[in-house]
Amino acid sequence: MRRARVAVAVKRAVDVVGAATLLVVTAPVLALAALAVRVTMGSPVLFRQERIGQDERRFVVVKLRTMRAPAPGEGGPASDGARLTRLGRWLRACGVDELPQLCGVVRGDLSLVGPRPLLPAYLPRYSDEQRRRHEVPPGLTGLAQVYGRNAVTWGERLALDVWYVDHWSLALDARIALRTVDVLRRRVGASAEGHATMPEFRGTESAS
Repeated sequence: MRRARVAVAVKRAVDVVGAATLLVVTAPVLALAALAVRVTMGSPVLFRQERIGQDERRFVVVKLRTMRAPAPGEGGPASDGARLTRLGRWLRACGVDELPQLCGVVRGDLSLVGPRPLLPAYLPRYSDEQRRRHEVPPGLTGLAQVYGRNAVTWGERLALDVWYVDHWSLALDARIALRTVDVLRRRVGASAEGHATMPEFRGTESAS
């Protein structure tokens, strides 16, 4: 038990130091990307959305905006693909839109590695097993991100999240982090086929 507490404390220390370092190193990239969003899409530059974190606590994720504002009569998930700009696609493929979330890691809302935080609307749709994904802090990257990102099915994604909960270790986090660099370098899996990101999760019966 003491060993587990020490590992959790080390993970938190790695999160704070790693996120703070990345914020400093990537500051010029983030500043240029934010300027590009402002010039091409206007205000706001940042996108905010409520998500579910560890122990099902709610928090707000902050990303760079990647979609233009909806036109009159346009809106909802069905229009996401049409509203995703060329710049937005590039930001997502490279993961640059996620950089503001490093502040959330420093605050403790997120970890560098863990199941990606999802929408509050999905909570009643999970099976009891899938809901276990909230036993650990959500992450900027995770197993699903290195095994296909948004191109994997919901069933595969949620199964990987629960597997991570059961097998978490500092060594596993290190392997996931290293594989994430390669995935972002190759810019693969940023969206599911026919979707701007992924289709809506409607429950276990549609998870495959």
